[in-house]
Amino acid sequence: MSEHVPSAETEMIHAGTERLPGSPAAPPLVPASVYASWGVPDPPHAYGRNGNPSWEALEQALGVIEDAEAVAFASGQAASMALMLALAKSRQQVVLPSEGYYNTRMLADWLRPHGAAPVAVDLLNKGQVERSLLAGPSVLWAETPTNPLLRVADLACLGRLASAADAPMVVDNTVATGLLQKPLDLGAIASLCSLTKAASGHSDVLLGAVMTRDHRLAEDLRSWRAVGGGIPGPFESWLALRGLKTLALRTARQSESALVVAQHLMGHPRVRLVHYPGTGQATLELAKRQMPRGFGPLLSFEVDGTAADADAVIQASRVILPATSFGGVESAWERRARWASETAPESLIRLSIGIEPVEDLVADIDQSLVAG
Repeated sequence: MSEHVPSAETEMIHAGTERLPGSPAAPPLVPASVYASWGVPDPPHAYGRNGNPSWEALEQALGVIEDAEAVAFASGQAASMALMLALAKSRQQVVLPSEGYYNTRMLADWLRPHGAAPVAVDLLNKGQVERSLLAGPSVLWAETPTNPLLRVADLACLGRLASAADAPMVVDNTVATGLLQKPLDLGAIASLCSLTKAASGHSDVLLGAVMTRDHRLAEDLRSWRAVGGGIPGPFESWLALRGLKTLALRTARQSESALVVAQHLMGHPRVRLVHYPGTGQATLELAKRQMPRGFGPLLSFEVDGTAADADAVIQASRVILPATSFGGVESAWERRARWASETAPESLIRLSIGIEPVEDLVADIDQSLVAG
């Protein structure tokens, strides 16, 4: 009888713990900025900017999910900046989605004086992506599902295009997380995740991480983190690791509820359009292949009306929290175009489904659409 190998989920739950008599069941919080050292210093544990056991436990858990090395950062933006600086230093351009997370586009534009110029493309347009990649040495920065329109790009196809152009491909995997989608299996050199969102899941930390199977890139990222100072706090890392332990349970509940809500909204007279990977007919089969365990907690919809009408809907809510960000245990929504740099339609509401009973969410959405 062959020995059973534990799943990645089980290994993630036990990451950072030791099986020795008296060892704590929860990895300890280590709020140290300095460590005893002499002679030639041990880089991981000599000074707090170079390493911390609480980061390492979190990175171990993240690495298990995607079978990779994980490097944690102070935020998703800090992770993005280190990744752009590490990959774009010898390249002319960063090819990235025109409708993805707007802070990524802003970051790429701000880094233009330091190297690669941003080139916005439609990731679903294979010809446009291919032409852009062949225009000069590039990094392909993909995002799927996109935020906030939840468009689904074919990562395997993008990976082939990137490989043919000798362009490293990065995938912002924040919406899906490594639990629902495996970019490193589809040609990506790095998978980026804002741990602030669903990965930690409790709306109480700011953190980010990069997962990669390229050891040299992982070492470069650790150097950028240490020198640039984008280090995660030990307490935040401890909280994020605690959140990861329930990621699979939360994701299953949220994905199931999000699909119910999206389907309900599709038949609502006050809703013009719904955006969700599980209901988007043009890419539904792709989404099923690429995200076989579920479509995640995030959806968006356009109110049949003006920006003021959408604002009124949000303000009428009794359960869903009017707030930015997504992936938390509490449902939250906002009109995305209220942010000056966002390219979303004026009446688009981004809705993050939490773990509340879906009947309560549907009732709150219906009364808000009527009251608004």
